[in-house]
Amino acid sequence: MEDKINLSKYVKLWWMMTSMVSQNAFVSRFGAVLFVLGKLIRFVFFLFFLLIIVSRTQAIVGYTLWQVILFYITFNFIDSLAQFFLREVYRFRSYVVTGDFDYFLTKPIPVLFRLLFGGSDVLDIPIMLLSAGFITVALSKIGSISPAEIFIYFALLINGFLIALAFHVFVLSIGILTSEVDNTLWLFRDLTQMGRFPIDIYQNPLRSVITFIIPVGVMVTFPAKAAMGLLSAQSVIFAFIIGIFFLFISYKFWNFSLKRYTSASS
Repeated sequence: MEDKINLSKYVKLWWMMTSMVSQNAFVSRFGAVLFVLGKLIRFVFFLFFLLIIVSRTQAIVGYTLWQVILFYITFNFIDSLAQFFLREVYRFRSYVVTGDFDYFLTKPIPVLFRLLFGGSDVLDIPIMLLSAGFITVALSKIGSISPAEIFIYFALLINGFLIALAFHVFVLSIGILTSEVDNTLWLFRDLTQMGRFPIDIYQNPLRSVITFIIPVGVMVTFPAKAAMGLLSAQSVIFAFIIGIFFLFISYKFWNFSLKRYTSASS
């Protein structure tokens, strides 16, 4: 019963903080429209780019057009989901520099929750919905997919979001130690961009690095492969182990960094 009360409390806090941030996002409606339009144009142009590549080569490392699209849409959905829920991380550096982080530490709200989910970006909702729609279409176009493969696909989507969450916790931890957030975030974004294509296109040792060390492949490629029936049971178990491990390690690193935080006023 207490867990349900706590969950309800956190949902209400998230909704309240997101509502306040959303009001700021729509201060300039024209700017909001341009922001969403830019994301949509980039989305459509990359789909067109994939269409040209596959039409010229017939396939990419053996994958058909709709399979390649599923890889891209899976990446786009997880990326948009992370940006929607975890947008507050992008504001963390200013909180450290101005001393607002000290203020957050004095509040009863868990500071990590505040920094991760303190203001979702509603402008990412159109891309999320569009990606979800394309996932449905791509899955129907690929061929016969069993209910078990669909279930594993969505379970691995959640696992991919947890890996993205762990990355953002790492970014916050580094921000505490160094006050550097922006470059670390963009490094993470650049690395995840490699997941727009199946990791099979990369040669070793790069493919091993983005699978076992920086698990972009586990985060993006594994769900799509599971939907196509190309992922073994051992690989599925490995993916969940990686997700739990990275989340655990990121939380430990967060606690380590928090203990070494020097107040902006000191």
